[in-house]
Amino acid sequence: MNKFFLLLLICFAQVTFSQTNKESEQTTTNSVSDNNEIYNIAGIDVKPEFPGGIIQFNTFLSKNFINPAEKPTLKGTIYFTFIIEKDGSISDIKIIRDLGFKTGDEAIRVLKSAPKWTPGKHQNKVIRTLNTGKISIN
Repeated sequence: MNKFFLLLLICFAQVTFSQTNKESEQTTTNSVSDNNEIYNIAGIDVKPEFPGGIIQFNTFLSKNFINPAEKPTLKGTIYFTFIIEKDGSISDIKIIRDLGFKTGDEAIRVLKSAPKWTPGKHQNKVIRTLNTGKISIN
């Protein structure tokens, strides 16, 4: 139940902080590429993509994440949000839930080392997108 509530909260935050209303969309239609507005991936024409797809992203995370030495039997899931910039780089990484033992810091380290994504597009313009993810430790 807690995982469901957390995912619901993440989705609500994503929708709340990245929605555009019709009035602002009309005024920015011609200048989408010139602004720094952040879009929710649910409402855009072309979603951002990690090189090789989401399975490769999850593989990248699991291969590069180093479990804390002081707690080798640690199990759980780290939840995070991040922005994919217009150039495909990742910025504004926020840890929503970590497991302690500096697992949030390690998740940030791994995300910062990720290759660039193919950025999202809306109305044929490259845009910034808010994304969510998780790293499961078994």
